[in-house]
Amino acid sequence: MRAARLIKLMLLLQSRPSMTGTELARHLEVSERTVSRDVLALSEAGVPVYADRGRTGGYRLIGGYRTRLTGLGRAEAEALFLSGVPSALRDMGLADAASAARLKVSAALLPELSDAPASAAQRFHLDAPGWWQPHDPPPLLPALADAVWDDRRVTARYRRRETEAERELEPYGLVLKAGVWYVAARAGDDFRVYRADRFTAVTVGAERFRRTGDFDLPGFWEERAAQFARSILRDRVELRLSPEGARLLPHVTDPVAAREALAEAGPPDELGRTTLTLPVETQEVAYAQLLGLGPEAEVLGPPELRERFARAAARSAGLYR
Repeated sequence: MRAARLIKLMLLLQSRPSMTGTELARHLEVSERTVSRDVLALSEAGVPVYADRGRTGGYRLIGGYRTRLTGLGRAEAEALFLSGVPSALRDMGLADAASAARLKVSAALLPELSDAPASAAQRFHLDAPGWWQPHDPPPLLPALADAVWDDRRVTARYRRRETEAERELEPYGLVLKAGVWYVAARAGDDFRVYRADRFTAVTVGAERFRRTGDFDLPGFWEERAAQFARSILRDRVELRLSPEGARLLPHVTDPVAAREALAEAGPPDELGRTTLTLPVETQEVAYAQLLGLGPEAEVLGPPELRERFARAAARSAGLYR
């Protein structure tokens, strides 16, 4: 533990011109007295650490000393590529590895580039979870992440509706979509997608599996996401849209389905209105979505949905008399 702390102390001093004992204590999560003892230990080991006394003093390395202890470990290197998604790193239990990797990179930079990490962090940030969603990472996500990194088979129990089943899986990858974690895994000869929060038990085995060489996680996810979106659009609604309604349609309903429906529609009528058939999840969902278009959309069918919109329009007109 102390050896790792001494290395981190040396890297901190290498990445900055100087640091106070208070700053070092905060970064290392120890007392200032422990920092003083660690600095003394580094000096005795031949590391040229100099202490500036006084209120503006601190610790610094003399003569541009640079350690070679900046090689990234496998976990650190992998975590570094995810460091733009801090919430994802925390969920998977990789926050410490990413912190160490960033520190090593900072220490390896030339002095004139030492502000690059802070500069980038103040200009770009990715907030992965969706709005108004509690961020409660799946409790078994770290175990799944370990299996993904090490290509290890898992024995897992998975909940689907009211039933649970045990599965033997080869977890190929993790996907974070709008704050929800998914696992892309091979079960037998098929690749499938599982929600990480539906796993009730995960045992990571000692046996590693051999990855299929042509598996592409982004391409696989894109294909499965498109299949899922199409699978839930089981109903159809006939619409007549104004030009403004046609422009707004992808913003209130499934954007892919909306654009395809607009592309397949015939030419506008003499008033510029477009008639089309829109795939929807259910009539209830369509009602909630299409209300947002107001007078820019006329529902032509099914008849029961058209009648429901007519009643809603009458109630709205009554409110504004």
